[in-house]
Amino acid sequence: MNNRRSLILAAILFVGAIAAGYWGLVLSRQQPVAEVPVAQSVEQGVAAVEDKTRQAVVVLVRDVPPNVALTADDLTLEKLRTAPAGSLTAIDQAVGRTPWRSLSAGTWLSEQSFEMGGPLARMIRPDERALGVMIDEVSAAGGQLSPGDYVDILLFLRQDSGNPQQSAQVVLPAVRVLSVGGELGLTSDGKLASQPKNAEEALKQEQSRINARSAVLAVPELLLNQLMLATQAGTLRLAVRSADEQRLSKYWAGEQESATNLENAKRSLYQFNQLAMASPARVPVSSNPAVAPRVRGIEVIRGNQTAQQ
Repeated sequence: MNNRRSLILAAILFVGAIAAGYWGLVLSRQQPVAEVPVAQSVEQGVAAVEDKTRQAVVVLVRDVPPNVALTADDLTLEKLRTAPAGSLTAIDQAVGRTPWRSLSAGTWLSEQSFEMGGPLARMIRPDERALGVMIDEVSAAGGQLSPGDYVDILLFLRQDSGNPQQSAQVVLPAVRVLSVGGELGLTSDGKLASQPKNAEEALKQEQSRINARSAVLAVPELLLNQLMLATQAGTLRLAVRSADEQRLSKYWAGEQESATNLENAKRSLYQFNQLAMASPARVPVSSNPAVAPRVRGIEVIRGNQTAQQ
């Protein structure tokens, strides 16, 4: 009886061993599941998190001429970690709209992209005019002049026949610098007039500012002629004013003091031969009555008679 039980148990174990071996063989023939590297999975997770923090910005994919309506083929969406202020976030916001000036590829679009006027026109007030002046390293405060600075414009006059003594005076005080070379400052609403697309372009703008040979100033309209005369009369220097003078932005635009400052500036407009604060040399008058002073005019001769007109 015991032998029969032993045989039955041995047969069951034998069959179980055969089944286990067959099952192991089947599993070994299946394709192994590819394991995802831990580093790759981490990178994918970080990318997914960063994608949620980035903001979409409408960008031009090609150069666009002025007065040509934009199409969907001209635009694309780029996701930036920091979206520029006022930038458009959907392509539908720009399709069909017409820019008034040429825009280059890579430019991010905002409402200002479709406004009339260039960067300088958006940097001045209605009662101001943008006027360019020639500068060099000395006249531009040692090459340290920057957009947004306030400067006093000094005029130096050399001694000549019209100026008995060399002189210097402040032609216009507290004038705002709009641009230095190719670097522009802020518009009237506090935004950058020209946003660099990348670090390389920002570096080029900085280099252009350092090597600048011209600057653009925001001049009150009523004093434009005064500054124009000064640029042709002598040598101009720009003296940078302190940033601690908090009310410089209201010097020409304030409701209380601007009118007084404007009148003072206009009263200081002397003829340039009087800027030396000295009277021009007088022509000596002869004490001999026989020598009459010569009267300038036109001498008309009719036969033997002459007449002065």
